Amino acid sequence: MTSNLAIDLDRSSPVPLYFQVAEQIAEAIRRGDLPPGSRLDNEILLADRLGLSRPTIRQAIQYLVDKGLLVRKRGVGTQVVHGQVKRSVELTSLYDDLRRSGQEPATEVLALEPRTADEDVAAILGVEPGADILYLERLRFAAGEPLAVLHNWLPLGLAQLTRADLQSRGLYELLRGAGVRMRVANQRIGARAASQAEARLLDERRGAPLLTMVRTTYDDQGRAVEHGSHVYRASLYSLEVTLIER
Repeated sequence: MTSNLAIDLDRSSPVPLYFQVAEQIAEAIRRGDLPPGSRLDNEILLADRLGLSRPTIRQAIQYLVDKGLLVRKRGVGTQVVHGQVKRSVELTSLYDDLRRSGQEPATEVLALEPRTADEDVAAILGVEPGADILYLERLRFAAGEPLAVLHNWLPLGLAQLTRADLQSRGLYELLRGAGVRMRVANQRIGARAASQAEARLLDERRGAPLLTMVRTTYDDQGRAVEHGSHVYRASLYSLEVTLIER
């Protein structure tokens, strides 16, 4: 809680008061005085203790939320975030990366059903438009926080996937277990604002920044075995790339 946190304000300074509050809370997080999971006092209590208006405190908290240091959780309040998930850009699944980093992942399966392929997905997977394919939609958690919404399209018959399997194991692990030999992928990374539905699933505000990743994975015969379109909370997730001079 911030009740024991010393915040000194210089009201004669040209530095805005909200920024002074935000920077001192950020420094307390960096020092470890506010460890991951710590809850902040609510805006009314914090404003009253510092002699500031509630909009000023709200602006300070929002600044820290936008920087990825705080997160608002319904029914809980404002908390210091757990460490950001950093993922190397390589042919691995998010589930595998989370488990390797010691953050036990959890998955909620939102959809697992056959669908007809539209022209775009059909062209990617090498099937006829209107052919049946398998569609997956999952909500992935890390350290108890919703982290990503994952959409995948696969050719039918590639692997027998169940909701129970997808809740307890990663998609790539299941595909490898079914004998699929994944060798290469094309991937595109971008960013956009969260839709209302994505914000609800990820416990973010509508319009919050999200990272996007679109990936098509091919086996050792050059056949497309999986196409994914995923969104990640930018406040909790980043991608790392190693660059080599040629």
